[in-house]
Amino acid sequence: MQYKKMVLPNGLRILYEEILYVQSVSIGVWIAAGARNEQPGINGISHFIEHMAFKGTNRRSAKAIAEEIDNVGGQLNAFTGKECTCYYAKVLNQQMELAFDILSDMLFNSEFSETEIDKEKNVVYEEISMYEDNPEEMVHDIYASNVFRGHPLGYPVLGDIDTVKGIGRKDIFGFLRANYRPDNTVISVAGNVNQKEIERLAAKYFSDWGERSPDAEQPVRPVLNFEYNLKQKDTEQVHFCMGFRGLNQKNEKLYSFLALNNLLGGGMSSRLFQRVREELGLVYSIYTYPATYSDIGLMTIYAGTNPAQFERVIQTILDELKDLKKNGVKKEELSRVKEQMKGNYILGMEGTGSRMSSMGKSELLLGRVFSQEETLKSIDSVSMEDIRAMIDYVIDFENIAVTVLGSVDKKAKELQGMMV
Repeated sequence: MQYKKMVLPNGLRILYEEILYVQSVSIGVWIAAGARNEQPGINGISHFIEHMAFKGTNRRSAKAIAEEIDNVGGQLNAFTGKECTCYYAKVLNQQMELAFDILSDMLFNSEFSETEIDKEKNVVYEEISMYEDNPEEMVHDIYASNVFRGHPLGYPVLGDIDTVKGIGRKDIFGFLRANYRPDNTVISVAGNVNQKEIERLAAKYFSDWGERSPDAEQPVRPVLNFEYNLKQKDTEQVHFCMGFRGLNQKNEKLYSFLALNNLLGGGMSSRLFQRVREELGLVYSIYTYPATYSDIGLMTIYAGTNPAQFERVIQTILDELKDLKKNGVKKEELSRVKEQMKGNYILGMEGTGSRMSSMGKSELLLGRVFSQEETLKSIDSVSMEDIRAMIDYVIDFENIAVTVLGSVDKKAKELQGMMV
Protein backbone atom coordinates (compact mmCIF):
# COMPACT_ATOMS: atom_id res chain seq x y z
CA MET A 1 0.00 0.00 0.00
CA GLN A 2 1.70 3.18 -1.23
CA TYR A 3 -0.37 6.04 0.12
CA LYS A 4 0.16 9.77 0.40
CA LYS A 5 -0.97 12.11 3.12
CA MET A 6 -1.77 15.79 3.26
CA VAL A 7 -2.97 17.93 6.16
CA LEU A 8 -5.08 21.03 5.59
CA PRO A 9 -4.46 24.15 7.72
CA ASN A 10 -7.60 23.34 9.73
CA GLY A 11 -6.08 20.02 10.83
CA LEU A 12 -8.06 17.75 8.51
CA ARG A 13 -5.99 14.74 7.41
CA ILE A 14 -6.44 13.43 3.87
CA LEU A 15 -4.93 10.12 2.80
CA TYR A 16 -5.07 8.72 -0.71
CA GLU A 17 -3.75 5.78 -2.67
CA GLU A 18 -3.45 5.77 -6.44
CA ILE A 19 -4.64 2.48 -7.97
CA LEU A 20 -4.51 3.27 -11.66
CA TYR A 21 -5.63 -0.12 -12.99
CA VAL A 22 -9.19 0.29 -11.62
CA GLN A 23 -11.96 2.59 -12.83
CA SER A 24 -13.51 3.31 -9.44
CA VAL A 25 -12.81 5.57 -6.47
CA SER A 26 -13.82 4.93 -2.86
CA ILE A 27 -14.00 7.92 -0.53
CA GLY A 28 -14.56 7.78 3.22
CA VAL A 29 -15.04 10.52 5.80
CA TRP A 30 -13.97 9.04 9.14
CA ILE A 31 -14.89 10.84 12.37
CA ALA A 32 -13.65 9.81 15.81
CA ALA A 33 -17.11 9.82 17.34
CA GLY A 34 -19.20 6.81 18.28
CA ALA A 35 -21.08 5.26 21.16
CA ARG A 36 -18.02 5.76 23.36
CA ASN A 37 -18.42 9.54 23.11
CA GLU A 38 -22.04 9.58 24.23
CA GLN A 39 -23.76 10.48 27.49
CA PRO A 40 -26.15 7.89 28.97
CA GLY A 41 -29.29 9.97 28.41
CA ILE A 42 -28.66 10.34 24.68
CA ASN A 43 -27.12 6.95 23.90
CA GLY A 44 -27.60 6.29 20.19
CA ILE A 45 -27.04 9.89 19.10
CA SER A 46 -23.96 9.04 16.96
CA HIS A 47 -25.98 6.50 14.99
CA PHE A 48 -28.99 8.83 14.81
CA ILE A 49 -26.89 11.67 13.37
CA GLU A 50 -25.54 9.23 10.77
CA HIS A 51 -29.14 8.49 9.74
CA MET A 52 -30.11 12.16 9.69
CA ALA A 53 -27.21 13.10 7.40
CA PHE A 54 -29.12 11.39 4.57
CA LYS A 55 -32.37 13.29 5.24
CA GLY A 56 -31.68 16.47 3.35
CA THR A 57 -29.44 19.53 3.32
CA ASN A 58 -30.06 23.16 2.43
CA ARG A 59 -28.95 22.23 -1.11
CA ARG A 60 -30.44 18.77 -1.62
CA SER A 61 -33.50 16.87 -0.51
CA ALA A 62 -33.13 13.32 0.80
CA LYS A 63 -34.40 12.07 -2.55
CA ALA A 64 -31.87 14.19 -4.45
CA ILE A 65 -29.00 12.80 -2.36
CA ALA A 66 -30.06 9.26 -3.26
CA GLU A 67 -30.80 10.02 -6.92
CA GLU A 68 -27.56 11.84 -7.72
CA ILE A 69 -25.48 8.86 -6.62
CA ASP A 70 -27.85 6.27 -8.11
CA ASN A 71 -27.91 8.08 -11.45
CA VAL A 72 -24.19 7.47 -11.95
CA GLY A 73 -24.28 3.89 -10.66
CA GLY A 74 -22.51 4.80 -7.44
CA GLN A 75 -22.93 3.75 -3.83
CA LEU A 76 -23.45 5.96 -0.79
CA ASN A 77 -23.68 4.70 2.77
CA ALA A 78 -22.48 5.12 6.35
CA PHE A 79 -21.98 3.19 9.56
CA THR A 80 -21.43 3.91 13.23
CA GLY A 81 -19.25 1.97 15.65
CA LYS A 82 -18.10 2.24 19.23
CA GLU A 83 -15.26 4.67 18.45
CA CYS A 84 -15.96 6.11 15.00
CA THR A 85 -18.52 7.03 12.36
CA CYS A 86 -17.84 6.73 8.63
CA TYR A 87 -19.67 8.22 5.63
CA TYR A 88 -18.49 6.72 2.36
CA ALA A 89 -19.11 6.61 -1.37
CA LYS A 90 -17.89 4.56 -4.30
CA VAL A 91 -18.16 5.95 -7.83
CA LEU A 92 -16.46 5.79 -11.20
CA ASN A 93 -13.33 7.90 -11.14
CA GLN A 94 -14.83 10.57 -13.44
CA GLN A 95 -17.58 11.10 -10.81
CA MET A 96 -15.19 11.67 -7.91
CA GLU A 97 -16.07 15.35 -7.57
CA LEU A 98 -19.76 14.48 -7.26
CA ALA A 99 -18.93 12.19 -4.34
CA PHE A 100 -16.82 14.90 -2.66
CA ASP A 101 -19.66 17.38 -3.20
CA ILE A 102 -22.37 15.15 -1.72
CA LEU A 103 -20.32 13.95 1.25
CA SER A 104 -19.28 17.49 2.19
CA ASP A 105 -22.87 18.71 1.72
CA MET A 106 -24.16 16.03 4.10
CA LEU A 107 -21.43 16.86 6.59
CA PHE A 108 -21.81 20.63 6.61
CA ASN A 109 -25.33 21.46 5.44
CA SER A 110 -27.69 18.85 6.88
CA GLU A 111 -30.82 20.59 8.12
CA PHE A 112 -31.90 18.27 10.94
CA SER A 113 -35.47 19.53 10.70
CA GLU A 114 -37.82 18.67 13.56
CA THR A 115 -40.14 16.93 11.11
CA GLU A 116 -37.39 14.68 9.77
CA ILE A 117 -36.05 14.04 13.28
CA ASP A 118 -39.44 12.78 14.44
CA LYS A 119 -39.89 10.68 11.31
CA GLU A 120 -36.42 9.14 11.49
CA LYS A 121 -36.85 8.24 15.15
CA ASN A 122 -39.62 5.87 14.07
CA VAL A 123 -37.23 4.28 11.57
CA VAL A 124 -34.61 3.78 14.30
CA TYR A 125 -37.23 2.35 16.68
CA GLU A 126 -37.97 -0.27 14.04
CA GLU A 127 -34.26 -0.95 13.60
CA ILE A 128 -33.89 -1.47 17.36
CA SER A 129 -36.95 -3.74 17.47
CA MET A 130 -35.63 -5.79 14.55
CA TYR A 131 -32.33 -6.18 16.37
CA GLU A 132 -34.00 -7.19 19.64
CA ASP A 133 -36.00 -9.84 17.77
CA ASN A 134 -32.71 -11.51 16.83
CA PRO A 135 -31.23 -13.12 19.97
CA GLU A 136 -28.05 -14.13 18.15
CA GLU A 137 -27.35 -10.42 17.65
CA MET A 138 -28.87 -9.16 20.88
CA VAL A 139 -26.69 -11.30 23.16
CA HIS A 140 -23.57 -9.39 22.07
CA ASP A 141 -25.01 -6.05 23.20
CA ILE A 142 -26.12 -7.49 26.54
CA TYR A 143 -22.68 -9.01 26.96
CA ALA A 144 -20.93 -5.70 26.17
CA SER A 145 -23.13 -3.83 28.65
CA ASN A 146 -22.14 -6.34 31.33
CA VAL A 147 -18.42 -6.42 30.54
CA PHE A 148 -18.15 -2.62 30.32
CA ARG A 149 -20.74 -1.88 32.97
CA GLY A 150 -21.13 1.84 33.54
CA HIS A 151 -18.78 2.74 30.67
CA PRO A 152 -19.84 4.06 27.23
CA LEU A 153 -18.10 1.15 25.46
CA GLY A 154 -20.93 -0.92 26.88
CA TYR A 155 -23.62 1.24 25.29
CA PRO A 156 -25.41 -0.24 22.27
CA VAL A 157 -24.56 1.68 19.10
CA LEU A 158 -28.26 1.99 18.24
CA GLY A 159 -29.21 3.17 21.72
CA ASP A 160 -32.56 2.01 23.06
CA ILE A 161 -36.04 3.33 22.38
CA ASP A 162 -36.07 5.52 25.51
CA THR A 163 -32.70 7.17 24.87
CA VAL A 164 -33.40 7.75 21.16
CA LYS A 165 -36.78 9.21 22.07
CA GLY A 166 -35.00 11.75 24.28
CA ILE A 167 -32.62 13.03 21.57
CA GLY A 168 -33.46 16.60 20.56
CA ARG A 169 -32.20 19.01 17.92
CA LYS A 170 -30.16 20.84 20.56
CA ASP A 171 -28.46 17.58 21.55
CA ILE A 172 -27.59 16.90 17.91
CA PHE A 173 -25.91 20.26 17.38
CA GLY A 174 -24.08 19.97 20.70
CA PHE A 175 -22.70 16.57 19.73
CA LEU A 176 -21.71 17.83 16.29
CA ARG A 177 -19.93 20.85 17.74
CA ALA A 178 -17.98 18.68 20.17
CA ASN A 179 -17.04 15.83 17.85
CA TYR A 180 -17.45 16.73 14.16
CA ARG A 181 -14.24 18.75 13.93
CA PRO A 182 -11.58 18.77 11.20
CA ASP A 183 -8.87 17.79 13.69
CA ASN A 184 -11.05 14.82 14.69
CA THR A 185 -11.59 13.65 11.10
CA VAL A 186 -9.76 11.72 8.39
CA ILE A 187 -10.69 11.54 4.71
CA SER A 188 -9.38 8.49 2.89
CA VAL A 189 -9.49 7.95 -0.86
CA ALA A 190 -8.45 4.89 -2.85
CA GLY A 191 -8.76 4.25 -6.57
CA ASN A 192 -8.00 5.83 -9.93
CA VAL A 193 -6.99 9.24 -8.61
CA ASN A 194 -4.09 11.64 -8.93
CA GLN A 195 -2.46 14.02 -6.50
CA LYS A 196 -3.42 17.22 -8.29
CA GLU A 197 -7.12 16.36 -8.36
CA ILE A 198 -7.17 15.26 -4.71
CA GLU A 199 -5.52 18.51 -3.64
CA ARG A 200 -8.02 20.55 -5.69
CA LEU A 201 -11.09 18.75 -4.31
CA ALA A 202 -9.82 18.78 -0.74
CA ALA A 203 -9.27 22.53 -0.90
CA LYS A 204 -12.59 23.21 -2.64
CA TYR A 205 -14.83 21.17 -0.35
CA PHE A 206 -13.08 20.99 3.02
CA SER A 207 -10.64 23.89 3.49
CA ASP A 208 -13.37 26.22 4.80
CA TRP A 209 -14.27 23.79 7.56
CA GLY A 210 -13.38 25.91 10.56
CA GLU A 211 -12.24 24.51 13.86
CA ARG A 212 -14.99 24.00 16.37
CA SER A 213 -14.77 24.19 20.12
CA PRO A 214 -13.58 20.82 21.45
CA ASP A 215 -16.29 20.55 24.11
CA ALA A 216 -16.04 16.77 24.38
CA GLU A 217 -14.34 15.31 27.42
CA GLN A 218 -11.50 12.86 26.97
CA PRO A 219 -12.83 9.29 27.08
CA VAL A 220 -12.38 7.53 30.42
CA ARG A 221 -10.41 4.29 30.31
CA PRO A 222 -12.74 1.33 30.84
CA VAL A 223 -12.31 -1.50 33.32
CA LEU A 224 -13.41 -5.04 32.45
CA ASN A 225 -16.17 -6.46 34.61
CA PHE A 226 -15.91 -10.26 34.87
CA GLU A 227 -19.35 -11.50 35.89
CA TYR A 228 -21.85 -14.22 35.05
CA ASN A 229 -25.18 -12.96 33.77
CA LEU A 230 -28.27 -14.86 32.66
CA LYS A 231 -31.18 -13.20 30.89
CA GLN A 232 -34.26 -15.30 30.42
CA LYS A 233 -35.90 -15.06 27.00
CA ASP A 234 -38.26 -17.45 25.27
CA THR A 235 -36.03 -18.63 22.44
CA GLU A 236 -35.48 -21.91 20.63
CA GLN A 237 -31.74 -21.77 21.30
CA VAL A 238 -29.58 -20.59 24.16
CA HIS A 239 -27.10 -17.95 23.00
CA PHE A 240 -24.04 -17.08 25.03
CA CYS A 241 -20.83 -15.07 24.98
CA MET A 242 -17.78 -16.02 27.02
CA GLY A 243 -15.17 -13.28 27.27
CA PHE A 244 -11.53 -12.96 28.27
CA ARG A 245 -9.19 -10.00 28.48
CA GLY A 246 -7.39 -9.08 25.27
CA LEU A 247 -5.14 -6.37 23.84
CA ASN A 248 -5.82 -2.88 22.58
CA GLN A 249 -5.21 -1.81 18.98
CA LYS A 250 -1.84 -0.24 19.72
CA ASN A 251 -0.26 -3.14 21.59
CA GLU A 252 2.91 -4.42 19.94
CA LYS A 253 1.76 -8.01 20.54
CA LEU A 254 -1.57 -7.48 18.78
CA TYR A 255 -0.89 -10.05 16.07
CA SER A 256 -0.12 -12.72 18.66
CA PHE A 257 -3.55 -12.00 20.12
CA LEU A 258 -5.20 -12.16 16.70
CA ALA A 259 -3.42 -15.44 15.97
CA LEU A 260 -4.79 -16.94 19.19
CA ASN A 261 -8.28 -15.79 18.23
CA ASN A 262 -8.01 -17.41 14.79
CA LEU A 263 -6.62 -20.60 16.24
CA LEU A 264 -9.52 -20.96 18.66
CA GLY A 265 -12.50 -19.90 16.58
CA GLY A 266 -11.51 -17.87 13.55
CA GLY A 267 -12.67 -20.24 10.84
CA MET A 268 -13.96 -23.68 9.90
CA SER A 269 -10.60 -25.29 10.69
CA SER A 270 -10.35 -23.70 14.15
CA ARG A 271 -10.24 -25.80 17.29
CA LEU A 272 -13.68 -24.89 18.63
CA PHE A 273 -15.46 -25.22 15.28
CA GLN A 274 -13.91 -28.61 14.63
CA ARG A 275 -14.55 -29.99 18.12
CA VAL A 276 -17.95 -28.55 19.05
CA ARG A 277 -19.63 -28.53 15.65
CA GLU A 278 -17.88 -30.99 13.37
CA GLU A 279 -16.98 -33.77 15.84
CA LEU A 280 -19.82 -33.50 18.38
CA GLY A 281 -22.55 -31.80 16.33
CA LEU A 282 -23.66 -29.68 19.29
CA VAL A 283 -24.02 -26.32 17.53
CA TYR A 284 -24.59 -24.73 14.17
CA SER A 285 -22.78 -21.49 14.97
CA ILE A 286 -19.65 -21.12 17.09
CA TYR A 287 -16.85 -18.61 16.64
CA THR A 288 -14.50 -16.27 18.44
CA TYR A 289 -13.90 -12.60 17.74
CA PRO A 290 -11.46 -9.98 18.99
CA ALA A 291 -12.72 -6.58 20.13
CA THR A 292 -9.72 -4.27 19.98
CA TYR A 293 -10.37 -0.70 21.05
CA SER A 294 -7.97 2.21 21.46
CA ASP A 295 -7.17 1.40 25.08
CA ILE A 296 -8.59 -2.05 25.88
CA GLY A 297 -9.37 -5.38 24.26
CA LEU A 298 -11.44 -8.54 24.61
CA MET A 299 -11.57 -12.00 23.11
CA THR A 300 -15.07 -13.44 22.98
CA ILE A 301 -16.41 -16.92 22.26
CA TYR A 302 -19.98 -17.08 20.93
CA ALA A 303 -22.17 -20.15 20.48
CA GLY A 304 -25.86 -20.95 20.15
CA THR A 305 -27.31 -24.34 21.06
CA ASN A 306 -30.36 -26.27 22.20
CA PRO A 307 -31.08 -25.66 25.92
CA ALA A 308 -30.69 -29.38 26.62
CA GLN A 309 -27.12 -29.26 25.27
CA PHE A 310 -26.10 -25.96 26.86
CA GLU A 311 -24.08 -27.40 29.74
CA ARG A 312 -22.29 -29.87 27.48
CA VAL A 313 -21.33 -27.11 25.05
CA ILE A 314 -19.97 -24.96 27.88
CA GLN A 315 -18.02 -27.89 29.29
CA THR A 316 -16.60 -28.84 25.89
CA ILE A 317 -15.39 -25.28 25.31
CA LEU A 318 -13.79 -25.21 28.76
CA ASP A 319 -12.10 -28.54 28.09
CA GLU A 320 -10.63 -27.18 24.85
CA LEU A 321 -9.38 -24.08 26.64
CA LYS A 322 -7.82 -26.16 29.41
CA ASP A 323 -6.12 -28.38 26.84
CA LEU A 324 -4.75 -25.32 25.06
CA LYS A 325 -3.57 -23.87 28.36
CA LYS A 326 -1.87 -27.12 29.36
CA ASN A 327 -0.41 -28.34 26.08
CA GLY A 328 -0.07 -25.20 23.96
CA VAL A 329 0.02 -25.40 20.17
CA LYS A 330 2.13 -27.28 17.69
CA LYS A 331 4.45 -25.42 15.36
CA GLU A 332 2.50 -26.62 12.30
CA GLU A 333 -0.75 -25.30 13.79
CA LEU A 334 0.71 -21.84 14.34
CA SER A 335 2.17 -21.84 10.81
CA ARG A 336 -1.25 -22.71 9.39
CA VAL A 337 -2.93 -19.93 11.36
CA LYS A 338 -0.37 -17.38 10.20
CA GLU A 339 -0.87 -18.37 6.56
CA GLN A 340 -4.61 -18.06 7.08
CA MET A 341 -4.22 -14.56 8.53
CA LYS A 342 -1.94 -13.43 5.70
CA GLY A 343 -4.26 -14.82 3.05
CA ASN A 344 -7.31 -13.20 4.63
CA TYR A 345 -5.50 -9.88 4.84
CA ILE A 346 -4.27 -9.88 1.23
CA LEU A 347 -7.62 -11.00 -0.21
CA GLY A 348 -9.40 -8.43 1.93
CA MET A 349 -7.30 -5.61 0.49
CA GLU A 350 -8.07 -6.19 -3.19
CA GLY A 351 -10.93 -3.67 -3.52
CA THR A 352 -10.83 0.12 -3.39
CA GLY A 353 -13.38 0.09 -0.56
CA SER A 354 -11.28 -2.10 1.69
CA ARG A 355 -8.12 -0.10 0.94
CA MET A 356 -9.97 3.12 1.75
CA SER A 357 -11.31 1.63 5.00
CA SER A 358 -7.93 0.34 6.11
CA MET A 359 -6.25 3.71 5.58
CA GLY A 360 -9.01 5.75 7.16
CA LYS A 361 -9.56 3.67 10.25
CA SER A 362 -5.83 3.17 10.91
CA GLU A 363 -5.03 6.86 10.63
CA LEU A 364 -8.03 7.86 12.74
CA LEU A 365 -7.55 5.40 15.59
CA LEU A 366 -3.82 4.63 15.48
CA GLY A 367 -2.38 7.83 14.05
CA ARG A 368 -0.62 6.04 11.20
CA VAL A 369 -1.14 3.55 8.37
CA PHE A 370 0.71 0.26 8.26
CA SER A 371 1.91 -0.93 4.86
CA GLN A 372 1.14 -4.39 3.54
CA GLU A 373 4.76 -5.34 4.06
CA GLU A 374 4.66 -4.21 7.71
CA THR A 375 1.44 -6.09 8.37
CA LEU A 376 2.66 -9.33 6.80
CA LYS A 377 5.94 -9.03 8.69
CA SER A 378 4.05 -8.57 11.97
CA ILE A 379 2.05 -11.73 11.30
CA ASP A 380 5.16 -13.71 10.34
CA SER A 381 6.97 -12.55 13.47
CA VAL A 382 4.52 -14.28 15.84
CA SER A 383 6.61 -16.98 17.53
CA MET A 384 5.81 -20.08 19.55
CA GLU A 385 6.94 -18.17 22.63
CA ASP A 386 4.59 -15.30 21.75
CA ILE A 387 1.58 -17.57 21.38
CA ARG A 388 2.43 -19.38 24.62
CA ALA A 389 2.59 -16.08 26.48
CA MET A 390 -0.67 -14.94 24.88
CA ILE A 391 -2.46 -18.13 25.91
CA ASP A 392 -1.31 -17.61 29.50
CA TYR A 393 -2.41 -13.97 29.45
CA VAL A 394 -5.81 -14.33 27.78
CA ILE A 395 -7.10 -17.66 29.08
CA ASP A 396 -7.46 -16.86 32.75
CA PHE A 397 -10.18 -18.95 34.40
CA GLU A 398 -10.32 -16.49 37.29
CA ASN A 399 -11.38 -13.74 34.90
CA ILE A 400 -14.17 -14.86 32.60
CA ALA A 401 -17.24 -12.84 31.64
CA VAL A 402 -20.26 -14.90 30.60
CA THR A 403 -23.61 -13.68 29.32
CA VAL A 404 -26.38 -16.15 28.53
CA LEU A 405 -29.62 -15.32 26.71
CA GLY A 406 -32.43 -17.83 26.39
CA SER A 407 -34.44 -20.42 28.31
CA VAL A 408 -31.91 -21.67 30.85
CA ASP A 409 -32.89 -23.32 34.12
CA LYS A 410 -29.71 -22.28 35.89
CA LYS A 411 -28.69 -19.40 38.14
CA ALA A 412 -25.60 -17.26 37.74
CA LYS A 413 -23.89 -18.88 40.76
CA GLU A 414 -24.44 -22.35 39.30
CA LEU A 415 -23.05 -21.17 35.98
CA GLN A 416 -20.00 -19.75 37.73
CA GLY A 417 -19.48 -23.11 39.42
CA MET A 418 -19.17 -24.77 36.01
CA MET A 419 -16.19 -22.56 35.20
CA VAL A 420 -14.01 -23.81 38.04
